Amino acid sequence: MDDKGPQALCDLCLTQVCSSLDALCSRRADGSMCLSSAPVFPQEMADQLLHKMATKGILNDTTVGIFRNCKELRLRRASMRCCPVSAEAFRLALCPHRLQELDASWASGGLTGANIISGLASNPECRSSLQRLSLAGLQVDWESVVEDGGTRVGFSSLQGLRTLNFANTDLTDVVLEDICTLPQLESLDISGSAVSKLTALLGCKNTLRSLIAHRLRQLDMSPARLLFVFNQLHALRHLDFSEDHFSADDSDGRDGDETVRQLLEASPQVLPSLVSLDISGRKRTSEGAVRAFVEARGGLVFLGLLATGASSCDVLSSQKNLKVTGEANENQVSEALRRYRDRECFIREALIHLYNLTTNSDKPRPDMLKLVLSGMQSHPASLHVHLVATACVFNLTTQDLAEAMPVSLLSSTVTQLLSAMKTFPSHQQVQKNCLLALCSDYILQDVPFDKYLAATLVINWLHSHEDATLQRMAVAVISLLVAKLSREETAQLGKDVFIMKQLLAIVQQKAMAGVVDATLKFALSALWNLTDETPAAARNFIECQGLELYEEVLETYYTEPAVQQKVLGLLNNIAEVEVLQADLMEEGLLEHILNLLQDSQVEVGVRYFAGGTLAQLASRPEAWTLGDELLSTVLEELHASIMTWTQLEREMVSYRSFQPFCPLLETWQPSGVQLWAVWAIHLVCSQNTSHYSSMMEAEGVTELLRALAAHPNTHSDIKGLTDSILRMVEQHQSHSGNQTGPRNL
Repeated sequence: MDDKGPQALCDLCLTQVCSSLDALCSRRADGSMCLSSAPVFPQEMADQLLHKMATKGILNDTTVGIFRNCKELRLRRASMRCCPVSAEAFRLALCPHRLQELDASWASGGLTGANIISGLASNPECRSSLQRLSLAGLQVDWESVVEDGGTRVGFSSLQGLRTLNFANTDLTDVVLEDICTLPQLESLDISGSAVSKLTALLGCKNTLRSLIAHRLRQLDMSPARLLFVFNQLHALRHLDFSEDHFSADDSDGRDGDETVRQLLEASPQVLPSLVSLDISGRKRTSEGAVRAFVEARGGLVFLGLLATGASSCDVLSSQKNLKVTGEANENQVSEALRRYRDRECFIREALIHLYNLTTNSDKPRPDMLKLVLSGMQSHPASLHVHLVATACVFNLTTQDLAEAMPVSLLSSTVTQLLSAMKTFPSHQQVQKNCLLALCSDYILQDVPFDKYLAATLVINWLHSHEDATLQRMAVAVISLLVAKLSREETAQLGKDVFIMKQLLAIVQQKAMAGVVDATLKFALSALWNLTDETPAAARNFIECQGLELYEEVLETYYTEPAVQQKVLGLLNNIAEVEVLQADLMEEGLLEHILNLLQDSQVEVGVRYFAGGTLAQLASRPEAWTLGDELLSTVLEELHASIMTWTQLEREMVSYRSFQPFCPLLETWQPSGVQLWAVWAIHLVCSQNTSHYSSMMEAEGVTELLRALAAHPNTHSDIKGLTDSILRMVEQHQSHSGNQTGPRNL
């Protein structure tokens, strides 16, 4: 579900088709796909399938082949934006359709504007049917347009065209002249192109309703000549003559700024149909000129004034039907983020002002967060955008604000933050902003995103940063993320020796200083979770001299139960791995753990994990190498100590499975070993009966407990706890209709 409700069934079906293309298709001799058995798709659905494939990044020379058959999949509105499709694949798959619209913006694979025009013109139906065409970001390559019967095939051959987009192309004056002969041309975008003259526009002066001429760096016309051309465009309703003010120096935009000044001060007889004007980035715009223009144009519905310094003009606030982009207030900034999604310079400018507006925000603004996310997604490789956008995300999700946001919106936002961390690994401020935004209990605990990726990114960041505050946050994030990983992901992460070294280095740094702070505790928790049922991580811990360090920590922090518990929890994890038990057979270490078990002044939580480590080691007498006397003492003290423990009210520990307990529950085990395992199971079952009862049934632990309770040699102390556990399981089964099954923690 998204924040607006459940996903449409049609969309879900198309997603399924996209993910199943290999199974649904056969291959032609050239390797392209062909649907093995396809019904006749509703025409609109064929368009949607192509668009879905494009947005999912799976549209290419191979997959586009399914559209070669125009009978089953009839396209009218085709989108191949940003897709790697070659000229030949485009010609075979898309050109035979009677297209009305085509968006080939930023397509890769060597496809040029010339390829597209010649391909479309080869279909007589397309010559008249095609109304909208976007070639933004492509090389036009006009000189290579093929000849057709001795006549050059140009844009003018597509007589039905009404809307053309050539933004950020090598469009030249010669090509523009050909375009402007189109008899029905209504909308033209030549932003960022190589055009130097706009005189050709006079060829479509009676039909052109919208002209977008943003950032024309090579424009070489005097203000008077430009104004003359504009004055002839009698049908023009929207004019965008904005400028990228960040990269343009004063000399580059001076003539354009003067043209804008004259246009603002001109009488309404100039461009009489104009209702929308965008002059954002024109730095020499005065409030007086804006006021005169607005007052003279009663039908004006939009005015772009971002980065002009004139958006605070008082007349703007009195125009209720006038939308304005600027920086004077929240509405103007929001409008800028909505309108300028594809323009990096303006998105960055608007985000700077949004950051200032939201620095002390105390109200949840999902609408604002959507706009920020949209800007980031539109410019994934822009450092300028992400530097400010990530700071805005933090402002909009800090403290309790995140909890009021739609979960799907937060999930998409966090995914974009992780993308930023991957894209800009060396930029300290971007990494810091992302980390600040991630450091939220609600986001880390309740929002779905790739937690494995997040953990690796934060750990990598930690490698080169020693700022105490940020280090604490990073380790806190890692600790919470590791606890959320699946068993397979934890195992994968645990194989990375670098990660182990990083966390151990933090523990050593804190231990050498003798401090107990949140960073130390989070690092210990992360290591504890990382080694949970992951033998590879436990082995890495030992090979990185973790045992020696932890022995020192146990001695240094004898009076710190929170530290002791986390240290012993990890040692418990190692003791569960049979092949690593020999590494724990160090007399000084085990005697220290035994002392903790025996000390009645030590918290039960610490004694619990001390007992768990000793119980695991004592459960395999054949592997015990420290003498029978110490083993006997351990077994006696285990039983005696456990009988003094009081049941804990708070949830101290959770288990992914009870598999490590199974060997301890065998009827031949010493009573001290059995008692610890039974006490541990009783502890967690009493705190979450439903979950652990199901786990016990699935893993065969219930049968082991029944066998233990029935065995004549089982100690009465153990029988009492075992009977209590079995009663809890039976009560749960009776209440749940005897429906049990495994459930992952």
